[in-house]
Amino acid sequence: MVASRPGLPSWMSTAATKVDANFNREQQTQNQKQNQKQNQSMPIPDANLSFGERALSAAGAAFVSAILVNPLDVAKTRLQAQAAGVPYQGLCGTHCIETNTMLPDLRSSMPRTPSLIGSKTVCPPECNQYKGTLDVLSKVIRQEGFWRLWRGTNASLTLAIPTVGIYMPCYDIFRNLMEEFTTQNAPNLTPYVPLVAGTLARSLACVSCYPIELARTRMQAFKQTQAGVKLPGVWGTLTGAINPVKSTNPFQNLQSYRILWTGLGAQLVRDVPFSAICWSTLEPMRRRILGLVGNEPSAASVLGANFSAGFVAGSLAAAATCPLDVAKTRRQIEKDPTRALNMTTRQTLVEIWRDGGMKGLFMGIGPRVGRAGPSVGIVVSFYEVVKYAIHYRQLTE
Repeated sequence: MVASRPGLPSWMSTAATKVDANFNREQQTQNQKQNQKQNQSMPIPDANLSFGERALSAAGAAFVSAILVNPLDVAKTRLQAQAAGVPYQGLCGTHCIETNTMLPDLRSSMPRTPSLIGSKTVCPPECNQYKGTLDVLSKVIRQEGFWRLWRGTNASLTLAIPTVGIYMPCYDIFRNLMEEFTTQNAPNLTPYVPLVAGTLARSLACVSCYPIELARTRMQAFKQTQAGVKLPGVWGTLTGAINPVKSTNPFQNLQSYRILWTGLGAQLVRDVPFSAICWSTLEPMRRRILGLVGNEPSAASVLGANFSAGFVAGSLAAAATCPLDVAKTRRQIEKDPTRALNMTTRQTLVEIWRDGGMKGLFMGIGPRVGRAGPSVGIVVSFYEVVKYAIHYRQLTE
């Protein structure tokens, strides 16, 4: 039986008690929802790290990622370069062996058997034509050797370590400052902070390290055509890009270094939307996952949440920006200095559409998505786990 309240009739006391019970239940439900929302939006544990410590964490993440995903980057670049008209002819490995047969029937049921005209071996077209990601990987291994899949890795490492070393710490710093400002002054703008912070950080990193990106793309696009001739490295590739436009005029020589930033516009047009899509997808996803874990996530939960969110966000961003990546590659592999300096991203996209249509715009999307998803997942998870470890060490000390 419900006890009556002093000064109230029993029927009114019972009704008031029911109202209080309903109110308490509603209050508890609202508190649970607020706690859940707070957990989902809580920031990732972040120590008071210096820029150098953040950069070191990011550099380690970039090193691991660049080593693991370089073969897919080579496949993507080869497919895009082939669509742009780069010829892949030369060594055909074990499939094309010289014979003493003079002009055999090319319509034979053995299409991979070459014809011999004098002393020159003529290979069937499929030997020098890439049909897809797996075909690129198998032909590169067969024709150029297994380690050729890591062609440009030195450039990738030279590029990835400083780029990610600038990108991730700057993103962290920009995000923290903007979130602090918007939380106090404009809470409605807080959800857009990852988008803006990612855009600014990526732009800064791209402009700073772009010449190395140019060298890496050229090193991956062009194959070895003569046995025993070593292809140029990063410095040789950059020097070769500058030499065709050198002159006796010092001012013109200074201007010629502009070619090292050929395609920077296309790079920014690709990477800025990529970062905006990636971070605006990644941040709420990983915070929601960590919110399910609780207020004190473990190293394993930090690793899992960041890798999962990074994998999904990187894959979506890579697929959405693939046409811009195709345009960037085409501009970077252009060897005519005059044409390279006069090309624009818009003209390049129109040219790609005219030559290959929708298929041309999304050439290499398979290896690009296959590379970007794991790459973003590895970089973000490695970076956050190192930050978590330093944060935990500081707490214990």
